[in-house]
Amino acid sequence: MKQAIVTGAARGIGRAITARLVDDGWQVAALDMDGAALRAWPAHPARQDIVCDLSQESEIRQAVAATGFARLDLLVNNGGPADPFSGRIDDMSMADWQHWIAPHLTGTFLMVRETAPALRVARGAVVNIASSRAFQSEPDTYGYAAAKGGVVALSHALAVGMGPDVRVNAVAPGWINSNDASLEADDHAQHPAGRVGQVDDIVEAVLYLAGAGFVTGQVLQVDGGMGRKMIYKD
Repeated sequence: MKQAIVTGAARGIGRAITARLVDDGWQVAALDMDGAALRAWPAHPARQDIVCDLSQESEIRQAVAATGFARLDLLVNNGGPADPFSGRIDDMSMADWQHWIAPHLTGTFLMVRETAPALRVARGAVVNIASSRAFQSEPDTYGYAAAKGGVVALSHALAVGMGPDVRVNAVAPGWINSNDASLEADDHAQHPAGRVGQVDDIVEAVLYLAGAGFVTGQVLQVDGGMGRKMIYKD
């Protein structure tokens, strides 16, 4: 049975990735800082739920040890705050900055560091969840954009440094309706693909990269084509 760790597994994209892997016969360690959300998920014999704050080095070390995995076929680094908006840069504190940098970027580094021996045993893969915000921005998203941009750079550095034993890639989602929000027709129409993304779009991208043996150091942008669309005011 293949083994995987998914962070940020209690909700949204992480939960969908975890559920799909379990359905496909994987043994999965589901990590999330929200213990109540993990406990609310019906138990499954192939899923191990572990509470872990990705901003804390000691908790990451303990969580990885708790999985008991001597080999690891797949690590999906998905955890971290989803809301990108910080307010004006003039008003940001170091705590505000670390709110995004610590779990998204430092947490990704620590998860890979702690699982590297098991990944090498399995000749496994890492898929880091970045964001289209690594390449495009709205105002007042400084910490989130920097963290996700760092994840992109860290991914190709890891791919070169850990190859050929471990492949490392990233998925950069665009607008993904992970909370089933009510959307307008214009929301869908602005995308060249004709619709806003769904969590399954990201799941499929992760599964592709998990098995794509000749793909490493890449960023797969899953954004319905918005990253290629030129937008001008009428």
